Amino acid sequence: MNFQRLVQNLLIGALVGLSGQPGHGQNRSSELNPGGKISEIPTSQTQRSRQSIVSAQIEPVSPQTVTLSELLEEVLRSQPEIRAAQKRFEGSRLRPSLVSSLPDPILSIASNNIGNPIPATTVGEEDMSLVGVSFMQEIPFPGKLQLQGKMAEKEAESYWHEYQDTQLRVISELKQAYYHWHFVHQALAVLQRNFDLLSQFSKIAEARYGVGQGIQQDVLRAQTELSQLARRRVELEQQRDSLVAMINTSLNRPPDSPLGVPAEIPKLELSATLSELYEAVQRQSPRLGKSQAKIEQNTFALNLSRKEYYPDFSVEAGWASRGRLPNMWETRIDVRVPLYFWRKQRYMVRESAQAVEEARHEYDATRQSLLLRVKDDYLMAKASEQLLELYTGTLIPQATLTLESAMASYQVGNLDFLSLLTTFQNVLNYELEYYDQFASFHVALARLEETTGRQVDR
Repeated sequence: MNFQRLVQNLLIGALVGLSGQPGHGQNRSSELNPGGKISEIPTSQTQRSRQSIVSAQIEPVSPQTVTLSELLEEVLRSQPEIRAAQKRFEGSRLRPSLVSSLPDPILSIASNNIGNPIPATTVGEEDMSLVGVSFMQEIPFPGKLQLQGKMAEKEAESYWHEYQDTQLRVISELKQAYYHWHFVHQALAVLQRNFDLLSQFSKIAEARYGVGQGIQQDVLRAQTELSQLARRRVELEQQRDSLVAMINTSLNRPPDSPLGVPAEIPKLELSATLSELYEAVQRQSPRLGKSQAKIEQNTFALNLSRKEYYPDFSVEAGWASRGRLPNMWETRIDVRVPLYFWRKQRYMVRESAQAVEEARHEYDATRQSLLLRVKDDYLMAKASEQLLELYTGTLIPQATLTLESAMASYQVGNLDFLSLLTTFQNVLNYELEYYDQFASFHVALARLEETTGRQVDR
C-alpha cells in the first residue's frame, strides 16, 4: 500500500495549520500528570533520535534473487542423504545373485601314511598309504536358493522405494523452507513499509502535541508501536537466518553461506481432487510401496522356512593314488536330516508367519497415516486458498479504505489517535496474515506431493 504520499500531505497540512495558531508556536517539554507533578516528555529532537535508533535496525536486503527451481536442481545433484539412499539401492541390486548361488565347493588334498609321519613316504608299500584329492559340493533342497533370490529382489525393491521417498522428502522439506523463507522476506518488507508509515503518524502526533492540540499519550503510543514493529523485525530476522541455514544444509553448503533473497512466487492452483489424491497414495506412494515390498519379502521368507522341513545334500567325489597298488576312487552323498523339526523348523515357520502378519499390519497403519495426512493437507490448502481470496478481495481493500478515511478524519480532529492506530494495526496484520496464508497454501501442496508421489498443482 502506498500511504506515504498521503500521510506526508496530511503532515504538511497539519504543521501549516498548527503553526499559525497563537500561543502554540513552540514545542512543549513538560505536562502535568494526574498527580499534579510535572513529567518530562520527549522533545522533537529526542523523538527523532529514538526513531533514528529504531530505523537503524532496519537493514536493506540483498537484491540478488534465488529461484526455487535452481535450488531443486542443486539439491538433487548434491544432497548427501539422497546420494546415500541411491548407493544403498544400487548395492542391494547385487544381492540376488549372491544369495541364489550355490555355496562354494570344497577341494581337499589328503595323504595317509602307515608307519611314517612324512606324507607319501610309504605310498605303494602299505595298502592304506595313499595320496589323493577330493571335491565336495553342498546342494540345498530344490527351491531354497530361488526363494532366497526372490527375497533379495524384494529387499532391493524396498530400498528403491526408500530412495524415491528420500527424494520426495528432501524436495518437500526444501520447498517448505523456501516458502517460509519467502513469507519472512515479504513480512520484513511489509514491516518496513508500515514502519515508515507509522513514523509519519508519530510526527503528526508530535506536531499536534507541540501546539497543544494533541495529548502526550498519542506520542507515547506511536513510539510504543514503533518499538513493537522493531521487535517483530528482530523475530523475523531470526527466522530468516534459521531458514537460510536450513536451506544451505539441504544443499550441502555451510550454514553461513550467503543465499540472497527469494524470487517472487506465482500462486499455484490445486488441480487434484481429494479422491484422486487418495488413489495416488494407493498407486504410487513410495512409503506404501516399501511396505508392500516388505509383505512380499516376508511371504517368500515364510515359504523358505517351510522348505526347511526338507533335507539339504552334499556330494563328494575323490581319487587317491597308492603307488604300485591299484588307485582308489570315492563317491559320497551326505544328507542333512531335519530330525528335530518339532523344536526348530516348526517354530521357524510360526515366526515367519508372524512376520508376514506384522508386515501387513504395518502396511495398513502406513496407509491410514498417509490418507489422514492427505486429508489434513488438502483441507489446509483449501482453507488457505479461501482465505487468500478473502484477504485480496475484501479484507485488505476495505481496511485500506478505512485507514485512508481515518487519516483524513484525524487531520481535522474528528478521530482520536487510538482509533487511527487501531486501523493501522488492522491493515498491518491483514497484510502479514495474507503472506502467512500464501506460504501455508504452498507448504500444503509440497506436503501433498511428498505423500502421494505425484504433482498436485498446475
